[in-house]
Parts: sequence; structure tokens; C-alpha cells
Amino acid sequence: MQRDVFLNNDRKMPLLGLGVYKIADGLTAENAVSAAVSSGYRMIDTAPAYKNEESVGRGIARCGVPRKNLFITSKVWNTAQRLGDVQGAFQRSLDRLKLNYVDLYLIHWPVPGCYLSSWRELEKILNSGRALSIGVSNFQIRHLEELRNVSGIVPAVNQIECHPLCYPKELIEYCQARGIQVQAYAPLARGAYLDNDILCVLGTKYARTPAQVGLRWALQKGLSVIPKSSNPVHIRSNADIFDFNIEEEDMAILDTLNENLHTSHVPEDLRDIPF
Repeated sequence: MQRDVFLNNDRKMPLLGLGVYKIADGLTAENAVSAAVSSGYRMIDTAPAYKNEESVGRGIARCGVPRKNLFITSKVWNTAQRLGDVQGAFQRSLDRLKLNYVDLYLIHWPVPGCYLSSWRELEKILNSGRALSIGVSNFQIRHLEELRNVSGIVPAVNQIECHPLCYPKELIEYCQARGIQVQAYAPLARGAYLDNDILCVLGTKYARTPAQVGLRWALQKGLSVIPKSSNPVHIRSNADIFDFNIEEEDMAILDTLNENLHTSHVPEDLRDIPF
């Protein structure tokens, strides 16, 4: 069963990765990376805002898998965008991770008045070979349209919150029609649907946990997923999603659960700006 997807620049990206948002710096993050790689994960998603890049880097160094077989993502935070310090922020991420390059570098949030110029800096980073692909996170259609008007480089990825309780269908279809791979962060809704009756019933039907059903739903929508966990048991369980299929009628039932529930929050410095 498919485990990777080709991005619009012909780079291959795993469909499953480990998210490390709110995983404590130090051994907790290092061990999470090691547990994930041992469980078959080959993608790790971090960011300066998570304050654990150094630990993630140590986990990568000790995981036993060659760097070329891993897919590492980081992002540029809002402050660096406002300061016009995208290049500096990128280099600091590389230094903390102790890497020569990342596989994917994203604009973390579309900071008004900044994200178009930030994108031009990401283009330079891409051209330098220090990021093999570039993309965005939390961009809506209007942001992507503005990028399209000023750049010939289409984002390889748009990372957004998505799960059965938050299914932005129009945005996903827009991205898919334009060759932008959608990656779902918080695909477990931070636990919000794990006791949902429908997810539990379908879990029984497919002999899976509600979490596995929710992750499989996203994969069958054509999304990549980066569930966060520091628990080795949960990390292994979240990877066990490639050997079953949810039937079409059950996918349709899951689609009806959408209530636009966002379990992530817009950063404080952007809260007065409509998204």
C-alpha cells in the first residue's frame, strides 16, 4: 500500500510523519524521534516555535537511519518574517538540527505584509539546495492565490489542521487541483474524536482504534499526516494504518462529522487578523 507521495518538484515525501509540537525538549523529544524511526517513520516535522529542534537533531543523529533516507521539515516563525530575517532563521534551524539541509521548509503562518517577501527568501533557500522543497502552513485560498500572482514556484505542501471534525474540503480540493500536497497537522484533533461514537463503531468494524480510523480517513483523502506523540506505544499504533481500507460508504459517514473544530489556535500576534 502506498506510503509516499511525489511532490510537485518530483521529490518523494512520506505520507506518515511524526509531529513534535509540544513535545518537551531534551530526552523526551530525542526518544520520540528514535521510537518513531524504529516504528517505520521516516518523516519528522519540527519548527523553531516548538523549542525542540536541538533535541530533534540529536534524535536524528542517533536514530541509526542514514540522513538521505529521512525527510525533515522545519518552518520560519512570524517574528523572523517581520524582522526580514528568514535567511538567518533558516540557518539557525539548520544549526540547531545539526543538518546541512532540510527536505522541506515552510512559512509557518501567513503574516500579513510579510509572507510574499518571505516566500521570495524561501525561493532563494530552495535555489541554494539547503531546502529540497518549500511550502506553506496555515494558508487559505486567498493567501495561495496571492502567492500564485507573484511567483512561478508553486508551494510543494500546504500544512493545515485536518481531521474528521475539521475537514476544509474546498481548501483541500483547491490545493489538490494545483499540485499542492496537503499535510494534516493535529490529525487526531488532540484526542477530541477518540471517544466519538461513529469512530468507535468503525474502529470495531475494522478492528482498529478510532485514532487509526481517523488517520486512515485522511490518507484516503490524499493527505499526508503528522500525528504527534511521545508515547512509544501510541507512536507504533499511529503507524499501523497502511494495511486496511475504509469502505466508501464509511468514508462518506466520516465526512458528515465535520464541525470545523480547530484544536490548534492562531498565534497571539495574529489573533486580530481574519483567517
